[in-house]
Amino acid sequence: QVQLVESGGGLVQAGGSLDLSCAASGSILRVYTMGWYRQAPGQQRELVAQITRGTLRTYQDSVKGRFTISLDNINNIGYLQMNTLKPEDTAVYYCSAEVQPTDRESVQTYWGQGTQVTVST
Repeated sequence: QVQLVESGGGLVQAGGSLDLSCAASGSILRVYTMGWYRQAPGQQRELVAQITRGTLRTYQDSVKGRFTISLDNINNIGYLQMNTLKPEDTAVYYCSAEVQPTDRESVQTYWGQGTQVTVST
């Protein structure tokens, strides 16, 4: 069983920074993709950033130039560095990973429990 645990959320003033982490544990042969999603109250969950095979990065237009996603393939920890935060970045942030648990299993998608990010004016 694979578990994802996010950390690093909190309250920050507009213009500030926060770093989120997502630690994957359990039976992990390979992490193919890790993504950060967010969901604000009354809104649908949306993709913020994604990293594939450790190098290919994609970002939502609203966070380009402000957020950076990375993945430590050795320790299976994903990061989302968030700079110049805005009130509209306020949401619960979730990490998701496409993981192959063993060489006998296919790739499966796992989700963390989420961490709250609140940006005040």
